[in-house]
Amino acid sequence: MTMDIISEARRTIQKEAEALNILAQNIPLNFTEAVELILRSRGRLVVSGIGKSGHIGRKISSTMSSLGQKSFFVHPSEAPHGDLGMIDPEDVLLLISYSGESVELLPVIEFGKRIGTKIISISGHGKSILSESADVPLQLPMIEEACPLGVAPTSSSTATLALGDALAISLLSRRCFSHEQFKKLHPGGTLGRNLAFAFDIMRREMPLLQSGQSMQKAIISMTEDRLGCVGIVDIIGRLVGVITDGDLRRNMSDNLLSLKVEDVMTSGPVTISKNMFLADVLKLMENKRITNVFVLKDDGAPIGVIHIHDIVREKII
Repeated sequence: MTMDIISEARRTIQKEAEALNILAQNIPLNFTEAVELILRSRGRLVVSGIGKSGHIGRKISSTMSSLGQKSFFVHPSEAPHGDLGMIDPEDVLLLISYSGESVELLPVIEFGKRIGTKIISISGHGKSILSESADVPLQLPMIEEACPLGVAPTSSSTATLALGDALAISLLSRRCFSHEQFKKLHPGGTLGRNLAFAFDIMRREMPLLQSGQSMQKAIISMTEDRLGCVGIVDIIGRLVGVITDGDLRRNMSDNLLSLKVEDVMTSGPVTISKNMFLADVLKLMENKRITNVFVLKDDGAPIGVIHIHDIVREKII
């Protein structure tokens, strides 16, 4: 019995994977036109669909918004009861119906036509009301549903979602959407933490000494700041070395306090830029087996320092 269930699960996933492969080999020829239409628009991308297409539409709209494309979902049943007022002529409508005959979409189509809103459709049938009403009809290839009865939207809804994701990623690429822009829209949760930059958590007050100073001052500074390190800068403020607890142990002698900081420091230390992701900073520190790293400006001047515990507290994984 268990094997029968696993076999059915495997068959379902394989069917949907086949549908995606078919879609990848049969991207609608006017796909680029749909991308360009959204790019040219000065309004929002308004998504609508009923049933499973509606659920897929909500996800597509959410993905669009997360990647910088202003978008929202309008429920087609609510639309003729006032929500049509949310749609402007400068918007672009993305209407989804695999059959292309969902009557719930008719008021949205008619309103869009009346005010001059451009329409993109995603449907599995080119000779349908929706496809023939659209300015850019995106037709999915013939896809066999994973449902053994052939009725429940499974492979077709998966393909619709994938085509929506393809639209979103194509828009991202054309707009050169950056990690920095993405982070601004995702400040919360694990994703937000993993997209945090060194600049976000670095300590601006740093233990720094100028070269030529005595090791006695270095030890006092390291003790007061409790970071286990002190940065050494040259006369114009560039970081030239770092003294850590390990450097002290390696140079322990009776005359340690009489030495100059440059006699003990590690020259050319590991440093980072302020725009380095914290997840990458953590990997670097683990690979280099260091507990502190200085953040530098382009001219080599330190602007902050990060202790590995600072990153751990952010729960970077």
